[in-house]
Amino acid sequence: MNTFKVEAQPREPGKKSARALRRSGFVPCVVYGMGETTVPFHVVAADLHRLVFTDERNRVELRIGKDSYDCILKEVDFNPTTDMPIHADFQMLREGVAIELSVPVQYVGKAKGQLEGGDLDFLVHELEIETLPKNIPDHLTVDISDLDIGDTIHVSDLSFEGITVVTSPSQSLVTCFVRRVVEEVVEEVEGVEGEPVEGEEGVEGEEGVEAEKSEKSE
Repeated sequence: MNTFKVEAQPREPGKKSARALRRSGFVPCVVYGMGETTVPFHVVAADLHRLVFTDERNRVELRIGKDSYDCILKEVDFNPTTDMPIHADFQMLREGVAIELSVPVQYVGKAKGQLEGGDLDFLVHELEIETLPKNIPDHLTVDISDLDIGDTIHVSDLSFEGITVVTSPSQSLVTCFVRRVVEEVVEEVEGVEGEPVEGEEGVEGEEGVEAEKSEKSE
């Protein structure tokens, strides 16, 4: 996996200082784990964006002042209006100690069902895994080449060396299906617009006969 170097500065904890940092173009963060004391710090927003807006998992060489930490980006809070990061948690890594984290899923291949007119429904784009730091992957690759119409790939179908998938084994990842087309049936209405409805002509005829009788009697 790739390793990003991130330069950061220590910060004072608290909401007031965090708001001031955001107004100045920084993102407040913390790094924790391995029994160490949680360390608050801040980074330039653009540096954090490189880690957040990507389809791969990256290892982070975090430098806060004179201290360095080997870690990963664990969790990010976003502004509900702008969708930009407003806070981030980093978790320390230690060789030989397993860690649980989420990793992106990349699907490869052309499903058999697609060649027969089927469509694909991708249900999962990240999986929770547990592994040693040395085995953390950029992403998990799932081959869909053998997926036929009506087939579904589940977590239980996956196997990765040195990695345990924590997500439920029954979780569906991708399914191949045939999209049903519903034809709209338009009923034809008998008769032509403008023609009198059956029975109307008879009524008019009766009125005409009554009128003739009236004229003759006059």
